[in-house]
Amino acid sequence: MSGGRTARTSALTVLAPAVWGSTYLITTEFLPPDRPLLASTLRALPAGLVLLLFTRTLPRGGWWWRAAVLGVLNIGAFFYFLFLAAYHLPGGVAALVMSVQPMIVLLLGSVLLKDPVRPAHIGACLLAATGVAMLVLQPHAGLDGVGVAAGLLGALSMASGIVLTKKWGRPEGVGLLAFTGWQLTVGGLVLLPVTLLGEGLPDHLTRANAGGFLYLGVVGALIAYALWFRGLSRLPALAASFLSFASPLCATVLGHLFLDQSLRPQQLLGAAAVVGAVVLAQPRGRGASAARPGASPTAYGRSVTRLGRDETGGS
Repeated sequence: MSGGRTARTSALTVLAPAVWGSTYLITTEFLPPDRPLLASTLRALPAGLVLLLFTRTLPRGGWWWRAAVLGVLNIGAFFYFLFLAAYHLPGGVAALVMSVQPMIVLLLGSVLLKDPVRPAHIGACLLAATGVAMLVLQPHAGLDGVGVAAGLLGALSMASGIVLTKKWGRPEGVGLLAFTGWQLTVGGLVLLPVTLLGEGLPDHLTRANAGGFLYLGVVGALIAYALWFRGLSRLPALAASFLSFASPLCATVLGHLFLDQSLRPQQLLGAAAVVGAVVLAQPRGRGASAARPGASPTAYGRSVTRLGRDETGGS
């Protein structure tokens, strides 16, 4: 893949975590209070079911358990640990704990994908973690053991999902939307009983609530995850992982624009460090997305031969 095409792929993929960064604003301004699990379930399950009905494609053979694993890691478990951390930690501390995700991807990728660990990768991880700390960490932020553990498990869950998605690719003949629908449906079904037991259903919903849930389901799940999994099929796992730093960056900018949250010089410097780390971690030059040495051709080869079909999401 040429450098220009790689840059365009990164630009499209980063839209997904940028959209996820708007979740905080949508939640506080449009959704009913204290319903994080309900928001997660309604973000995942309806979108997944719509995609299944649209594509009419179900997993076959070994892809039943693979789709289940990916759905739990990328959606269900990740959402649960994310909100558990948010309940026990200040938002800045939770974001800082979650910023270890690229480091986990770096380690898992070296073992499962045989990706080489380069000094630039380690430097990008350290630069990004420092930038996130400067961006979101507030003075006198409290630490909580349960919250820290949940944040680390959430980072491990998403990192594992990224690496396994890269390792397994997609089954032959299955389009991007069907693949996305499998995972959203599995994640939503995992979250549904937890939501019903932990929060129950609201007595009523306002128009603002309905609009917020619609945004989370259509933009925050259906569109964003389709872009995300498209990017994972074309970018190295570590490069895609670094794009997730757009989430706290976008949340900070939206808070400044719409919630009158001030931006200190330290935060602006942290944002610059995050952007620099993301750019440093992206592949460059011709062959940046080449197949991994010694890797099976299935995942990479199918992603190349289905470029045209992926653009439309056809199955």
